[in-house]
Amino acid sequence: MKELKLQKLQNDLRNKFSKLGVKMLGPETIYFSKDTKIGKNVTIEPYVVFGAKVKIGNNVRIKSFSHLENCKVENKVDIGPYARIRPGAVLKEGSKVGNFVEIKKSILGKKSKVNHLTYIGDTLIGKSVNVGAGTITCNYDGLKKSKTKIKDNVFIGSNSSLVAPLTIQQDSVIGAGSVITKNVSKKSLALTRSLQTEIKNYKRKSK
Repeated sequence: MKELKLQKLQNDLRNKFSKLGVKMLGPETIYFSKDTKIGKNVTIEPYVVFGAKVKIGNNVRIKSFSHLENCKVENKVDIGPYARIRPGAVLKEGSKVGNFVEIKKSILGKKSKVNHLTYIGDTLIGKSVNVGAGTITCNYDGLKKSKTKIKDNVFIGSNSSLVAPLTIQQDSVIGAGSVITKNVSKKSLALTRSLQTEIKNYKRKSK
């Protein structure tokens, strides 16, 4: 009986959003909450789940296998596939969140991009920031959570670890593979990288 009620609720919500002009690809695979709010010209691909307290703006596309809860998505945002937008996340206008990206209690600024394989937590990201693949904000030390601030026009190289508390000033670049533990001044290149060692004519040990 309870399952039938849930099915009816979902069908009613799907019909409501369809009448409001939301384009759903595979609507039977999309799950809404009673308080989901969606703007105009929004496209939702199959297997997307909306938890409680989600607000979606206009001209948004949410790609398959994404999960959103207690977050705000402004206009012209692209999400997924396989994105997890957690409580306290705000995605500003024109921003992009790609595949296998998790964002929690953070603001992603206008036209900023986090394209793949990244964790952003307790972070304030400014405008036109590019966060490279494999980047993580190290926001929890086992006792408390600390914040990361990334100002406008920053480029974060792939596979970087940003250890909070941390501020990266505008127009800076973080070299790929870096572990950043100190604040970075504006218009700077910051990187941490050990020297590469190469042994000539190396032979592996045989069994």
